Amino acid sequence: MGTPPAEDGHEKGSTAMSDTTTGETMSGAKALVRSLEEVGVEVVFGIPGGAILPAYDPLFDSTRLRHILVRHEQGGGHAAEGYAQATGRVGVCMATSGPGATNLVTPIADAYMDSVPMVAITGQVARPMIGTDAFQEADIAGITLPITKHNFLVQSAEEIPEAIAAAFHLAATGRPGPVLVDLPKDILQAETTFNWPPTIDLPGYRPTTRPHSKQVREAAKLIAAAQRPVLYVGGGVIKARANVELRQLAELTGIPVVTTLMARGAFPDSHKQHLGMPGMHGSVSAVTALQKADLLIALGTRFDDRVTGRLESFAPHAAIIHADIDPAEIGKNRVADVPIVGDVREVLIELVPAVRAEFEAGNQADLTGWWRQLDSWLTTYPLGYEEPSDGTLAPQYVIERLGKIAGPEAIFASGVGQHQMWAAQFISYENPYTWLNSGGAGTMGYSVPAAMGAKVGRPDATVWSIDGDGCFQMTNQELATCAIEGIPIKVAVINNGNLGMVRQWQTLFYDQRYSQTELGTHKHRIPDFVKLADALGCVGLRCETKADVDATIEKAMSINDSPVVVDFTVGADAMVWPMVAAGSSNDDIQFARDVRPVFDGQE
Repeated sequence: MGTPPAEDGHEKGSTAMSDTTTGETMSGAKALVRSLEEVGVEVVFGIPGGAILPAYDPLFDSTRLRHILVRHEQGGGHAAEGYAQATGRVGVCMATSGPGATNLVTPIADAYMDSVPMVAITGQVARPMIGTDAFQEADIAGITLPITKHNFLVQSAEEIPEAIAAAFHLAATGRPGPVLVDLPKDILQAETTFNWPPTIDLPGYRPTTRPHSKQVREAAKLIAAAQRPVLYVGGGVIKARANVELRQLAELTGIPVVTTLMARGAFPDSHKQHLGMPGMHGSVSAVTALQKADLLIALGTRFDDRVTGRLESFAPHAAIIHADIDPAEIGKNRVADVPIVGDVREVLIELVPAVRAEFEAGNQADLTGWWRQLDSWLTTYPLGYEEPSDGTLAPQYVIERLGKIAGPEAIFASGVGQHQMWAAQFISYENPYTWLNSGGAGTMGYSVPAAMGAKVGRPDATVWSIDGDGCFQMTNQELATCAIEGIPIKVAVINNGNLGMVRQWQTLFYDQRYSQTELGTHKHRIPDFVKLADALGCVGLRCETKADVDATIEKAMSINDSPVVVDFTVGADAMVWPMVAAGSSNDDIQFARDVRPVFDGQE
C-alpha cells in the first residue's frame, strides 16, 4: 500500500522548506512557482484561465511540480482535499479569477468544516481593474472570508514568497484548514527579486499545542473516578496523528471508545473496546453509551448536532473533559468541566502518565458493571440490515463485501447520503487515513475527485470511491482526468435510482410523497454508467445480483492500469438504520422500519 502520513520531524501537516535563495530576478509568476517548490509542494490540481495564465508559463518548466489538469475547479478543490486527508500534507488547487475562483468555494467551505489543510491559489484581475466589475472579476477574498482560516490579496510581486510561506504555515499548523492566496494578474507579470526563505509575520497567531498541566491532572482525576466513562473521539485525533496515544489511553483505562464520522479509523473497529460510531445514524451502543455516561472524554471533536441530537438532552448526566486545539470549540456547544486547549496528541502524551499515576495511587473505579450494560446493548442491537423483499440487491451487502475484499489497508472516499452512512457502518476501519468523506458540509460530488487526489498522494494504495448515482453525476467528469493522467481509482456506484437519503426522509416524514427524487438511472438507465465509464476512458462493469457481487469486486480489484467504474444496481427502498430524526433526542433512536424507538422510554 502507499505510504501513510509519517512522523518526519516537521510540523503536523507541514511541508519542508529548502535552502536559502537570495537576489535572483524573475517574474512574479516564476516567484510563485519557485515558492511552491520551496515549500515542498508535489502536485497542484488546477485549470488555467486568463488571470492565472502567467503562472502557467513557468509551471511548464518546473521539474518539481506535477500539475494535474482537472475538468472542473470544484473537482480540483476536492482532489486537493483528498490528497491532504490521505497524506497529512497540504493539498493545493489553482484556478483563474471570477467563475474559476467561485467554483472553488464549495471545496474551500468543505475543507473549512472538516479542518483539511489546503491552499487555494487564484488569479485576480489586474490591480487597476479591481472594483470596476471587470471581465471575470469576483471578490474571492471577500467571498471566502467566512470559510477560510485566512486569505491574502497579494499587493506586490515582492510579497508572493511571504504570502505562500505564510499560507502553508497557517494551513498546516494549529487547527488545520484552507487558506486562499489571490494574485492579481499584473503582479504575476511584474518583475521582482526572489528571496527565500521569507520572514513570516503573523502577529497574534500562536496556536497552543501543549496543554496546561493542571487541567491534565484534573482530567486524570475525573477519569479515575468515573463509573460510566466514554472516550468520545473526533476527527481531531486523526489530524493530530494521535491514534497510537489514543489506544494507549483506552487500553490503560478500559474505557469504551466511540469514533465519530470524521474519526473512523482513529481506533480499530475490531478492538473489543470500540462501540462504533455515534450520531444520527450511529450504532445503538455508541449513541446510548453517550446518553448514559457520567463522563465524556471528548478528544478533537466539536459536539456537532449530528452527534448530539437535541443538544439540551445530550448526555444529561455526564461531566465533560473537552480537549481541542481550537479554543473556540471548547464550550461552544457544551460547557466543559475540564477544558484543555492543545494538540490532542500532546494532550494524550501528558494524560496517559497522569492517569497511570492516579491508578497507582489506588484511585481507579471498577467498570465491570458499565461493561456489562454496554455488552448487553452490543448484543441486543447489533448493526444489520434486511434483505430486500423484492429480490433486489441490498446496498449494505455490496458495501460490506467491498470492505472485506479490498481489505483494511484500502482507502475509501465516500460521497454523501445513504451510501456514505452504509460505508461508515459496514466497512471495518482499522487504520487512520483510510476513510475520506465530507462530514461537516455534506458535499455531494466529493467522492470521485477526492479519491483521485488520494490516489495521487498514495499511489501504491488501493483507492475506492463509494458514490451514489446522484453524487456521481455531479463530478464524474474527473474520471477523464484519471484516465489521461494514469490515476487508476475504482468507483462503486451504489445505484438505487434515487436521491436516496432525501427519499428516506420523504418515506418517513412526507407520507411517501416522492417529489423530485427519482433520477432515472433505474427506470431509463440514463445515463448508462457502463457506457459512460467507457466514454470517459475507464473500464465499466455492472452487477445486479448478490451472487455476482464478489466476482465483480474481484474483477475490479484485478484491473490496475485503468480507472474502473462498477454500477451496482441495488434496490430503491433500502433505508439507513439506526436513526435519530433531526431535532430529536438521542434517547429516541429508532432501530426498525416501523419507526419504533429502541427503548420505548425504558432503560
